Amino acid sequence: MKIAIIGAGNMGGSIAQGLSMGKLVSTSDITVSDLDSSKLEMLKSNYSELHITNNNEEAVSDADIVILAVKPWLVKPVLSAFDLKRKQILVSIAAGITFEQLAQSVLEPEMPMFRVIPNTAISELQSFNAIATRHVTAEQEELILNIFNEMGTSIILPEDKLSAATALASCGIAYVLKYIQAAMQAGIEMGIRPVDAMNMVAQSVKGAGELILKNETHPSIEIDKVTTPGGITIKGLNELEHAGFTSAVIRAMKASNQ
Repeated sequence: MKIAIIGAGNMGGSIAQGLSMGKLVSTSDITVSDLDSSKLEMLKSNYSELHITNNNEEAVSDADIVILAVKPWLVKPVLSAFDLKRKQILVSIAAGITFEQLAQSVLEPEMPMFRVIPNTAISELQSFNAIATRHVTAEQEELILNIFNEMGTSIILPEDKLSAATALASCGIAYVLKYIQAAMQAGIEMGIRPVDAMNMVAQSVKGAGELILKNETHPSIEIDKVTTPGGITIKGLNELEHAGFTSAVIRAMKASNQ
């Protein structure tokens, strides 16, 4: 199974790393194409068996799966520059570009297509991947799910729910990182070394996620476990609420969904 990744930017490069770290796809069966040779060489330096090229048409010529990892405004010109075959599978990670728009840019509008919304943690095999499908078989759906599940957690959604999923999981990772940054700054002000503060908060975020994902619990239940009446945690939580923390998060998510 050969995979071509068109685009070696933050997301395309992260997917190339994630695929190379997994077991389903051999690194030697992955080709990454980009006009920027420096990005390609950086990937190649870490994964020597990876194939790199500046020629998109060359990259997709014998690929079974083509992952389109370019900016949304580049999708049409990039796709129009080469002909994909009906037997190939197109996977687009361009946010906001619909299946209908993709179909208008390929020679075979009825070819199997997936829209995948990952986040940059895919390079660490820890992404959340929202996936929509068009004209695919059950076997093709299972294949793409298996590939992306190896790089995190994936779910099939209707196409009209991808925008909300993008806000929650793709944009959402930036909001989590912003919390880590803010909490880190507080730690520094309280006398903790920057690197120690960063590690403390990052591990706390990781731990909170594991509590939810592995125990099928709810944030409120876990919060109750650490909020002693009259204690310091509830005082901090109330300060967050006084400052509009919950409202700010909701508004940020909804803004990203527009």
